[in-house]
Amino acid sequence: MQSGVVATRTPDPKDRNGAPVIDSVSKAIIEQLQEDGRRPYAAIGKAVGLSEAAVRQRVQKLLDQGVMQIVAVTDPLTVGFRRQAMVGINVEGDLEPVADALAEMGEVEYVVMTAGSFDLLIEIVCEDDDHLLETINKRIRALPGVRSTESFVYLKLRKQTYTWGTR
Repeated sequence: MQSGVVATRTPDPKDRNGAPVIDSVSKAIIEQLQEDGRRPYAAIGKAVGLSEAAVRQRVQKLLDQGVMQIVAVTDPLTVGFRRQAMVGINVEGDLEPVADALAEMGEVEYVVMTAGSFDLLIEIVCEDDDHLLETINKRIRALPGVRSTESFVYLKLRKQTYTWGTR
């Protein structure tokens, strides 16, 4: 009779809210990628004290867990989007169906449920003022449950960074 050991995978540690716990090495990898999203894994490994393969594995895990994304960030003005705005939205009833509908709109960059003067805050990026008006008036205000909106049109974007992820 042969006895064997069954290997079981220990689940990744989570915090009280169910978010993955990120160790200092993974945070250092994230910082390296925030400086340059195209930095080679070998260079990152050298900076954080891991092999290229170990960095590759950790990056994949961070991506799979939804901890980070690696994307190209553009300046909307340089790619044909001349109008950006923050829109505060007040909702009657359940926020989630409205937030889900907004999240499906291509013009909406992010959706935040808030406590305060607005139930939801969204950022939208449009080609021009006509596109902005159509998006707000015909699509956002037409959603069931939307009670009111207030728009804050961006005149100039002064700062946009993505380095806060590991503070």
